Amino acid sequence: MGFDACGVARAETLDREAARLEEWLERGFNGTMNWMEENAHLRADPRLLFPGARSIVSVLQSYHQEGDQPEDPAAGRISRYAWNKDYHRILRKKLSRLLQWMDAHIGPVKGRAFVDSAPFMDKAWAQRAGLGWIGKHSNLISTEHGSYFFIAELIVDIELSYDQPVLDHCGSCTRCIDACPTQAIVQPYVVDGSRCISYLTIEHREDDIDPELQSQTGNWIFGCDVCQEVCPWNKFSTPTTEERFRLADNRHQTRLADWAEMDEQEFEDVFAGSAVKRTGYSGFQRNVRVALMNAGERHT
Repeated sequence: MGFDACGVARAETLDREAARLEEWLERGFNGTMNWMEENAHLRADPRLLFPGARSIVSVLQSYHQEGDQPEDPAAGRISRYAWNKDYHRILRKKLSRLLQWMDAHIGPVKGRAFVDSAPFMDKAWAQRAGLGWIGKHSNLISTEHGSYFFIAELIVDIELSYDQPVLDHCGSCTRCIDACPTQAIVQPYVVDGSRCISYLTIEHREDDIDPELQSQTGNWIFGCDVCQEVCPWNKFSTPTTEERFRLADNRHQTRLADWAEMDEQEFEDVFAGSAVKRTGYSGFQRNVRVALMNAGERHT
């Protein structure tokens, strides 16, 4: 199907992971993402999401590619995963084909696909399936593929051969913690989402960003890759084999002044089929305004 890695875990409760999530929510690290507090009990047990669940099949799909983020502070930075087409529909179709293959070659099987959807802890399941460990920046890291990849899962109603979790290989490294512009990684393995640039430029729906934080967001206008850029394991990043994730143009190098001139229809046209549309036109323009202010401060 073109996935870069696959692992399988037994469908069971995530007691430890669910407890950590509950503590994270109690500390208010979800910011205004109130939806994360809903259906928390479903996150702990996949069998509640799909009755009859026996196994979780986790897959990885690289989105890494050649090309650098702009060094010019007057150009807007967009997270690598959004340089081309939105991954949700693409991976969901691939998972559908995988389920059909399983049904044809293994035997009658029913399942449900998850691509960053529903109350499902994808990183926790990928870790249990032996695909990597959750690093100090809270992203999944693979010794073979780095961390520039998407995670997706199938819950199926049959038993399979299960993989074993891998060891944590972060060691004493603190590069991601030290490099985070907004100090969002408040302690190893714990990210205050309300301070994360990805949250501020995507999920934060207010017209303004906290002045204390906006000066630290630099020229990021959609997402942030800093903690991954400094991670030494990304020297093993695998180039994507999915054509729809590769650079289609040089939009990631576009100057902020040009983005500021874009009207709503242009926004819809340029980012058709892109994850950037998640911000909406007004949210994108807010990010551009903040980045322009930050660029101006650097030039003075």
